[in-house]
Amino acid sequence: MSPKYAVIRALFELMWLSKLPALLRTLSRSRGVIFTLHRVLPDRPAKFSPNAILQVEPDFLEYVIERVRDLGIDIVTLDEALERLAAARKGRPFVVLTFDDAYKDNLQYALPILRRQDAPFTLYVPTALVDGVGELWWQAVEDIIARQDAIAMTVGGETDYVDTRTTRQKQAAFETLYWQMRTMPEDQRVALVRKFATAYGYDLDRQCRDLIMDWPELRQFAGEPLCTIGAHTVHHYELAKLPLEQASTEMAQSAEILLAQFGQRPAHFSYPLGGPRSAGPREYDLAKQLGFRSAVTTRPGGLYRRHAAAPHALPRISLNGYFQARRYVAVYATGAIFSLMGRLTG
Repeated sequence: MSPKYAVIRALFELMWLSKLPALLRTLSRSRGVIFTLHRVLPDRPAKFSPNAILQVEPDFLEYVIERVRDLGIDIVTLDEALERLAAARKGRPFVVLTFDDAYKDNLQYALPILRRQDAPFTLYVPTALVDGVGELWWQAVEDIIARQDAIAMTVGGETDYVDTRTTRQKQAAFETLYWQMRTMPEDQRVALVRKFATAYGYDLDRQCRDLIMDWPELRQFAGEPLCTIGAHTVHHYELAKLPLEQASTEMAQSAEILLAQFGQRPAHFSYPLGGPRSAGPREYDLAKQLGFRSAVTTRPGGLYRRHAAAPHALPRISLNGYFQARRYVAVYATGAIFSLMGRLTG
């Protein structure tokens, strides 16, 4: 585990031991939280699994739902959350469950739990991935490095071979490539990941078809009355890195495609990756102009009454795969803690 996550775990332990979350939920003006989830899988990640932060076990998801209700917290739809934020007085605290990217495992492992628990949720859909023509580049980089003892890497115009035999070497190579791709324009990033995949015989289109629901599967998922479908762009690009017109097209087109598929235009939107590098005031304004009722980021924090007037930059709390200890659920459910963390790190 990286030093960063070791520090976060220590903070979680301290919060849990101090019983501070219960006090903060009582005294804070935070009205609720939105949880971010991606993958739900029963398998334990391999030693080298940098994307394991995006993966929780089914039993943990079910425990989260049961535990927050035991804490007196309602699980509500996004629409109801917005209504509660706009109310004059703070009512019962609430949680909103959201899933990004439309992974097949959501259908196989998450949906039965959500049905059994009668828990409403939102699924944010990147439409090109459902078409099977996008790329989950972050997972591709992990998969390629995992099976190689060395990779060719170009940094600063210089190409060199990097050893990736050990877990530590693989992690270092992943971090270098990941942040290289995060900091370059999206067209260059697409070209680089496709070149990298081709060099090592990795089929990005097959990966997409294997991991992401196709349209028939998504219709089955969306047909669940507990489900709200939200937009998540067409290609899952970081919108802040795109020209204004292209960013607007990515957002608007995804909504129109979902309208054509399901007969209803999504009212809610999620910014891909969703942090400060990926979305900011320009993107928030676009979401508002395009008529979305809400839009969510991945900036940590609780929901307060002020968010009713600014619903296109809503914070979320990630149910992180590295922190699935049941004792941490009370910490996750305390928005004030994450609002403070967001101010300290933002």
